[in-house]
Amino acid sequence: MELRRVQMTGGSSFVVTLPKDWIQEMRIKKNDPVGLIVQPDGTLLVTKKTTDEPLQRVKEIDIGHITDPSFLFRMLIGTYITGFTEIRISSKQRFPPFVRSVVRDFTQMTIGQEIVEETDTLIVIKDLLNPAEMPFDNTLKRMFVIVRNMHVDAITALETHNHALATDVINRDLDSDRLNWLIARQTNMIMQNPSLSRKMEVSTGMAMYYYIISRIIERIGDHAVRIAENAEPTMDIDLDPKIIAALKKASAMSMNIFDKSIISFFNADIKEAHKTIESVSALENICGDISNMAFKQETLAAISISYVAESIRRAGEYSADISENVINYIVEEDRSLHRRPAGK
Repeated sequence: MELRRVQMTGGSSFVVTLPKDWIQEMRIKKNDPVGLIVQPDGTLLVTKKTTDEPLQRVKEIDIGHITDPSFLFRMLIGTYITGFTEIRISSKQRFPPFVRSVVRDFTQMTIGQEIVEETDTLIVIKDLLNPAEMPFDNTLKRMFVIVRNMHVDAITALETHNHALATDVINRDLDSDRLNWLIARQTNMIMQNPSLSRKMEVSTGMAMYYYIISRIIERIGDHAVRIAENAEPTMDIDLDPKIIAALKKASAMSMNIFDKSIISFFNADIKEAHKTIESVSALENICGDISNMAFKQETLAAISISYVAESIRRAGEYSADISENVINYIVEEDRSLHRRPAGK
Protein backbone atom coordinates (compact mmCIF):
# COMPACT_ATOMS: atom_id res chain seq x y z
CA MET A 1 0.00 0.00 0.00
CA GLU A 2 1.25 3.46 -0.90
CA LEU A 3 0.47 6.15 1.68
CA ARG A 4 -0.31 9.78 0.73
CA ARG A 5 -0.93 12.69 3.09
CA VAL A 6 -4.09 14.74 2.73
CA GLN A 7 -3.37 18.44 2.29
CA MET A 8 -5.61 21.49 2.41
CA THR A 9 -5.68 24.13 -0.29
CA GLY A 10 -7.65 27.34 -0.47
CA GLY A 11 -8.71 26.93 3.13
CA SER A 12 -11.61 24.55 2.34
CA SER A 13 -10.54 21.95 -0.22
CA PHE A 14 -8.71 18.73 0.60
CA VAL A 15 -6.14 17.44 -1.89
CA VAL A 16 -4.21 14.20 -2.29
CA THR A 17 -1.70 13.49 -5.07
CA LEU A 18 -2.03 10.50 -7.39
CA PRO A 19 0.77 7.96 -8.00
CA LYS A 20 2.90 8.93 -11.00
CA ASP A 21 3.19 5.33 -12.23
CA TRP A 22 -0.61 5.00 -12.32
CA ILE A 23 -0.96 8.34 -14.14
CA GLN A 24 1.51 7.21 -16.78
CA GLU A 25 -0.05 3.74 -17.14
CA MET A 26 -3.52 5.27 -17.62
CA ARG A 27 -2.04 7.90 -20.00
CA ILE A 28 -3.65 10.72 -18.07
CA LYS A 29 -2.45 14.22 -18.96
CA LYS A 30 -2.77 17.62 -17.33
CA ASN A 31 -6.40 18.84 -17.08
CA ASP A 32 -7.78 15.39 -18.01
CA PRO A 33 -10.88 14.51 -15.93
CA VAL A 34 -10.97 11.46 -13.65
CA GLY A 35 -13.97 9.83 -12.02
CA LEU A 36 -14.35 9.49 -8.25
CA ILE A 37 -16.75 6.83 -6.98
CA VAL A 38 -17.55 6.39 -3.29
CA GLN A 39 -17.86 2.66 -2.59
CA PRO A 40 -20.40 1.18 -0.13
CA ASP A 41 -17.56 0.20 2.23
CA GLY A 42 -16.34 3.81 2.42
CA THR A 43 -13.37 3.46 0.08
CA LEU A 44 -12.91 5.89 -2.80
CA LEU A 45 -12.37 4.59 -6.32
CA VAL A 46 -10.40 6.74 -8.76
CA THR A 47 -10.96 5.80 -12.41
CA LYS A 48 -10.07 7.15 -15.82
CA LYS A 49 -13.55 6.14 -16.98
CA THR A 50 -15.84 9.16 -16.61
CA THR A 51 -19.05 7.91 -18.24
CA ASP A 52 -21.62 5.28 -17.28
CA GLU A 53 -21.32 3.56 -20.65
CA PRO A 54 -20.91 -0.22 -20.26
CA LEU A 55 -17.35 -1.51 -20.42
CA GLN A 56 -16.83 -3.02 -23.87
CA ARG A 57 -14.73 -6.20 -23.84
CA VAL A 58 -14.02 -8.28 -26.94
CA LYS A 59 -13.01 -11.94 -26.91
CA GLU A 60 -11.32 -13.43 -29.98
CA ILE A 61 -11.70 -17.20 -30.46
CA ASP A 62 -9.72 -18.87 -33.26
CA ILE A 63 -11.31 -22.27 -33.81
CA GLY A 64 -8.50 -23.49 -36.07
CA HIS A 65 -7.40 -26.06 -33.50
CA ILE A 66 -10.82 -26.75 -31.94
CA THR A 67 -12.46 -29.98 -33.06
CA ASP A 68 -14.61 -30.81 -30.03
CA PRO A 69 -18.08 -29.13 -30.05
CA SER A 70 -18.39 -29.49 -26.25
CA PHE A 71 -15.10 -27.67 -25.74
CA LEU A 72 -16.21 -24.77 -27.97
CA PHE A 73 -19.54 -24.55 -26.15
CA ARG A 74 -17.83 -24.42 -22.76
CA MET A 75 -15.49 -21.71 -24.04
CA LEU A 76 -18.48 -19.65 -25.16
CA ILE A 77 -20.26 -20.08 -21.82
CA GLY A 78 -17.06 -19.12 -19.98
CA THR A 79 -16.70 -16.02 -22.16
CA TYR A 80 -20.33 -15.10 -21.48
CA ILE A 81 -20.08 -15.55 -17.71
CA THR A 82 -16.84 -13.57 -17.43
CA GLY A 83 -18.58 -10.55 -18.94
CA PHE A 84 -17.31 -10.12 -22.50
CA THR A 85 -19.69 -7.94 -24.53
CA GLU A 86 -18.54 -9.15 -27.95
CA ILE A 87 -17.32 -12.57 -29.09
CA ARG A 88 -15.53 -12.93 -32.44
CA ILE A 89 -15.18 -16.52 -33.65
CA SER A 90 -12.85 -16.82 -36.61
CA SER A 91 -11.13 -19.39 -38.79
CA LYS A 92 -8.64 -19.20 -41.65
CA GLN A 93 -10.75 -21.75 -43.52
CA ARG A 94 -14.48 -22.28 -43.90
CA PHE A 95 -16.17 -23.18 -40.60
CA PRO A 96 -16.87 -26.88 -40.07
CA PRO A 97 -20.62 -27.55 -39.65
CA PHE A 98 -20.44 -28.08 -35.85
CA VAL A 99 -19.39 -24.46 -35.24
CA ARG A 100 -22.66 -22.91 -36.41
CA SER A 101 -24.63 -25.54 -34.52
CA VAL A 102 -22.76 -24.79 -31.28
CA VAL A 103 -23.12 -21.03 -31.76
CA ARG A 104 -26.84 -21.40 -32.39
CA ASP A 105 -27.25 -23.49 -29.20
CA PHE A 106 -25.20 -20.93 -27.26
CA THR A 107 -27.32 -17.94 -28.33
CA GLN A 108 -30.53 -19.85 -27.56
CA MET A 109 -29.33 -20.93 -24.12
CA THR A 110 -28.03 -17.54 -22.96
CA ILE A 111 -29.81 -14.25 -22.35
CA GLY A 112 -29.01 -11.23 -24.51
CA GLN A 113 -26.54 -12.89 -26.91
CA GLU A 114 -27.25 -12.36 -30.63
CA ILE A 115 -25.33 -12.99 -33.84
CA VAL A 116 -24.75 -9.62 -35.54
CA GLU A 117 -22.36 -10.71 -38.29
CA GLU A 118 -21.79 -14.03 -40.03
CA THR A 119 -19.58 -15.15 -42.93
CA ASP A 120 -17.89 -18.41 -43.92
CA THR A 121 -14.91 -17.60 -41.65
CA LEU A 122 -16.25 -15.13 -39.05
CA ILE A 123 -19.13 -15.05 -36.56
CA VAL A 124 -19.64 -12.02 -34.32
CA ILE A 125 -21.87 -12.35 -31.25
CA LYS A 126 -22.86 -9.24 -29.30
CA ASP A 127 -24.52 -8.73 -25.94
CA LEU A 128 -27.71 -6.73 -26.53
CA LEU A 129 -28.91 -6.82 -22.91
CA ASN A 130 -28.51 -3.83 -20.62
CA PRO A 131 -27.51 -5.43 -17.28
CA ALA A 132 -29.35 -2.73 -15.33
CA GLU A 133 -32.63 -3.90 -16.92
CA MET A 134 -32.36 -7.30 -15.21
CA PRO A 135 -32.21 -6.60 -11.43
CA PHE A 136 -30.73 -9.36 -9.27
CA ASP A 137 -33.88 -9.53 -7.13
CA ASN A 138 -36.14 -10.31 -10.08
CA THR A 139 -33.79 -12.91 -11.54
CA LEU A 140 -33.31 -14.69 -8.22
CA LYS A 141 -37.07 -14.76 -7.52
CA ARG A 142 -37.69 -16.21 -10.97
CA MET A 143 -35.05 -18.88 -10.35
CA PHE A 144 -36.70 -19.73 -7.04
CA VAL A 145 -40.14 -20.16 -8.62
CA ILE A 146 -38.78 -22.31 -11.46
CA VAL A 147 -36.76 -24.60 -9.19
CA ARG A 148 -39.48 -24.93 -6.55
CA ASN A 149 -42.03 -25.94 -9.20
CA MET A 150 -39.53 -28.42 -10.65
CA HIS A 151 -39.18 -30.12 -7.25
CA VAL A 152 -42.94 -30.22 -6.60
CA ASP A 153 -43.67 -31.56 -10.08
CA ALA A 154 -40.95 -34.22 -9.78
CA ILE A 155 -42.62 -35.58 -6.63
CA THR A 156 -46.02 -35.41 -8.34
CA ALA A 157 -44.64 -37.32 -11.35
CA LEU A 158 -43.38 -40.06 -9.01
CA GLU A 159 -46.71 -40.29 -7.17
CA THR A 160 -48.91 -40.26 -10.29
CA HIS A 161 -46.60 -42.28 -12.59
CA ASN A 162 -46.55 -39.35 -15.03
CA HIS A 163 -43.69 -39.88 -17.49
CA ALA A 164 -44.40 -36.68 -19.43
CA LEU A 165 -44.25 -34.55 -16.28
CA ALA A 166 -40.94 -36.14 -15.23
CA THR A 167 -39.48 -35.38 -18.65
CA ASP A 168 -40.76 -31.81 -18.46
CA VAL A 169 -39.01 -31.30 -15.10
CA ILE A 170 -35.72 -32.47 -16.63
CA ASN A 171 -36.13 -30.10 -19.58
CA ARG A 172 -36.89 -27.11 -17.34
CA ASP A 173 -33.45 -27.35 -15.73
CA LEU A 174 -32.08 -25.27 -18.61
CA ASP A 175 -34.26 -22.32 -17.54
CA SER A 176 -32.60 -22.39 -14.13
CA ASP A 177 -29.12 -22.67 -15.67
CA ARG A 178 -29.73 -19.66 -17.95
CA LEU A 179 -30.65 -17.43 -15.03
CA ASN A 180 -27.72 -18.66 -12.94
CA TRP A 181 -25.35 -17.86 -15.81
CA LEU A 182 -26.91 -14.40 -16.10
CA ILE A 183 -26.34 -13.63 -12.42
CA ALA A 184 -22.76 -14.91 -12.67
CA ARG A 185 -22.21 -12.67 -15.71
CA GLN A 186 -23.68 -9.58 -14.04
CA THR A 187 -21.60 -10.21 -10.91
CA ASN A 188 -18.40 -10.33 -12.97
CA MET A 189 -19.39 -7.19 -14.84
CA ILE A 190 -19.98 -5.34 -11.57
CA MET A 191 -16.55 -6.38 -10.32
CA GLN A 192 -15.01 -4.97 -13.50
CA ASN A 193 -17.13 -1.83 -13.70
CA PRO A 194 -18.00 -0.14 -10.36
CA SER A 195 -20.31 2.34 -12.08
CA LEU A 196 -22.58 -0.58 -12.99
CA SER A 197 -22.80 -1.39 -9.28
CA ARG A 198 -24.18 2.09 -8.67
CA LYS A 199 -26.56 1.86 -11.62
CA MET A 200 -27.95 -1.50 -10.44
CA GLU A 201 -28.10 -0.21 -6.85
CA VAL A 202 -26.22 -3.19 -5.45
CA SER A 203 -22.81 -3.28 -3.79
CA THR A 204 -20.09 -5.58 -5.08
CA GLY A 205 -20.34 -7.55 -1.81
CA MET A 206 -24.10 -8.01 -2.18
CA ALA A 207 -23.65 -9.03 -5.83
CA MET A 208 -21.37 -11.86 -4.67
CA TYR A 209 -24.07 -13.08 -2.25
CA TYR A 210 -26.64 -13.05 -5.05
CA TYR A 211 -24.27 -15.19 -7.12
CA ILE A 212 -23.61 -17.61 -4.24
CA ILE A 213 -27.33 -18.04 -3.60
CA SER A 214 -28.13 -18.45 -7.30
CA ARG A 215 -25.55 -21.27 -7.42
CA ILE A 216 -27.26 -22.94 -4.46
CA ILE A 217 -30.69 -22.63 -6.09
CA GLU A 218 -29.26 -24.10 -9.30
CA ARG A 219 -28.04 -27.11 -7.30
CA ILE A 220 -31.47 -27.55 -5.75
CA GLY A 221 -32.78 -27.61 -9.32
CA ASP A 222 -30.25 -30.33 -10.17
CA HIS A 223 -31.69 -32.45 -7.36
CA ALA A 224 -35.22 -31.90 -8.69
CA VAL A 225 -33.93 -33.36 -11.97
CA ARG A 226 -32.47 -36.34 -10.10
CA ILE A 227 -35.82 -36.93 -8.40
CA ALA A 228 -37.53 -36.92 -11.81
CA GLU A 229 -34.91 -39.26 -13.27
CA ASN A 230 -35.22 -41.69 -10.37
CA ALA A 231 -39.01 -41.52 -10.50
CA GLU A 232 -38.95 -43.12 -13.96
CA PRO A 233 -37.87 -46.65 -12.84
CA THR A 234 -40.60 -46.72 -10.17
CA MET A 235 -43.51 -45.87 -12.45
CA ASP A 236 -44.25 -49.46 -13.39
CA ILE A 237 -44.07 -50.61 -9.76
CA ASP A 238 -46.74 -50.36 -7.09
CA LEU A 239 -44.92 -48.60 -4.26
CA ASP A 240 -45.99 -48.92 -0.65
CA PRO A 241 -48.45 -46.04 0.04
CA LYS A 242 -46.56 -45.38 3.29
CA ILE A 243 -43.41 -44.65 1.30
CA ILE A 244 -45.29 -42.27 -1.00
CA ALA A 245 -46.77 -40.48 2.01
CA ALA A 246 -43.36 -40.23 3.66
CA LEU A 247 -41.79 -38.85 0.48
CA LYS A 248 -44.51 -36.22 0.17
CA LYS A 249 -44.05 -35.23 3.80
CA ALA A 250 -40.27 -34.96 3.43
CA SER A 251 -40.67 -32.99 0.21
CA ALA A 252 -43.04 -30.52 1.90
CA MET A 253 -40.54 -30.07 4.75
CA SER A 254 -37.69 -29.53 2.29
CA MET A 255 -39.62 -26.92 0.31
CA ASN A 256 -40.70 -25.20 3.53
CA ILE A 257 -37.02 -24.77 4.41
CA PHE A 258 -36.42 -23.47 0.88
CA ASP A 259 -39.30 -20.98 1.17
CA LYS A 260 -38.20 -19.64 4.54
CA SER A 261 -34.57 -19.33 3.46
CA ILE A 262 -35.50 -17.20 0.47
CA ILE A 263 -37.85 -15.07 2.58
CA SER A 264 -35.14 -14.52 5.19
CA PHE A 265 -32.78 -13.42 2.42
CA PHE A 266 -35.11 -10.84 0.91
CA ASN A 267 -36.17 -9.60 4.35
CA ALA A 268 -32.61 -9.72 5.76
CA ASP A 269 -34.07 -11.61 8.73
CA ILE A 270 -31.24 -13.15 10.74
CA LYS A 271 -33.50 -14.77 13.36
CA GLU A 272 -35.66 -16.50 10.72
CA ALA A 273 -32.51 -17.69 8.97
CA HIS A 274 -31.27 -19.25 12.20
CA LYS A 275 -34.61 -20.99 12.87
CA THR A 276 -34.61 -22.37 9.33
CA ILE A 277 -31.16 -23.92 9.75
CA GLU A 278 -32.27 -25.57 12.99
CA SER A 279 -35.22 -27.24 11.23
CA VAL A 280 -33.01 -29.31 8.90
CA SER A 281 -32.35 -32.10 11.43
CA ALA A 282 -36.03 -33.18 11.36
CA LEU A 283 -35.85 -33.47 7.57
CA GLU A 284 -32.68 -35.55 7.77
CA ASN A 285 -34.39 -37.96 10.20
CA ILE A 286 -37.42 -38.57 8.01
CA CYS A 287 -35.26 -39.06 4.91
CA GLY A 288 -33.25 -41.65 6.82
CA ASP A 289 -36.49 -43.44 7.72
CA ILE A 290 -37.54 -43.48 4.05
CA SER A 291 -34.26 -45.11 3.04
CA ASN A 292 -34.86 -47.83 5.64
CA MET A 293 -38.42 -48.36 4.37
CA ALA A 294 -37.13 -48.64 0.80
CA PHE A 295 -35.21 -51.84 1.61
CA LYS A 296 -38.53 -53.70 1.71
CA GLN A 297 -39.20 -52.88 -1.96
CA GLU A 298 -37.86 -54.55 -5.08
CA THR A 299 -34.17 -53.88 -5.69
CA LEU A 300 -34.64 -51.37 -8.53
CA ALA A 301 -37.38 -49.50 -6.67
CA ALA A 302 -35.37 -49.55 -3.44
CA ILE A 303 -32.39 -47.92 -5.13
CA SER A 304 -34.54 -45.27 -6.84
CA ILE A 305 -36.45 -44.40 -3.67
CA SER A 306 -33.22 -44.07 -1.72
CA TYR A 307 -31.88 -41.66 -4.35
CA VAL A 308 -35.11 -39.65 -4.24
CA ALA A 309 -34.95 -39.40 -0.45
CA GLU A 310 -31.31 -38.35 -0.73
CA SER A 311 -32.17 -35.56 -3.20
CA ILE A 312 -35.03 -34.32 -1.00
CA ARG A 313 -32.60 -34.17 1.94
CA ARG A 314 -29.93 -32.42 -0.12
CA ALA A 315 -32.46 -29.84 -1.34
CA GLY A 316 -33.30 -29.01 2.28
CA GLU A 317 -29.64 -28.85 3.27
CA TYR A 318 -28.80 -26.59 0.34
CA SER A 319 -31.71 -24.37 1.39
CA ALA A 320 -30.18 -24.14 4.84
CA ASP A 321 -26.95 -23.04 3.15
CA ILE A 322 -28.90 -20.05 1.81
CA SER A 323 -29.84 -19.16 5.40
CA GLU A 324 -26.22 -19.48 6.47
CA ASN A 325 -25.23 -17.00 3.79
CA VAL A 326 -28.02 -14.68 4.95
CA ILE A 327 -26.53 -14.70 8.44
CA ASN A 328 -23.01 -14.16 7.10
CA TYR A 329 -24.07 -11.15 5.06
CA ILE A 330 -26.18 -9.54 7.77
CA VAL A 331 -23.39 -9.94 10.32
CA GLU A 332 -20.89 -8.48 7.86
CA GLU A 333 -23.04 -5.50 6.94
CA ASP A 334 -24.69 -5.06 10.36
CA ARG A 335 -28.06 -4.89 8.68
CA SER A 336 -30.15 -6.84 11.19
CA LEU A 337 -31.82 -3.67 12.47
CA HIS A 338 -32.21 -2.13 9.02
CA ARG A 339 -34.27 -4.62 7.07
CA ARG A 340 -35.18 -3.83 3.51
CA PRO A 341 -38.68 -4.81 2.40
CA ALA A 342 -38.98 -7.81 0.14
CA GLY A 343 -38.50 -6.93 -3.50
CA LYS A 344 -36.64 -3.72 -2.79
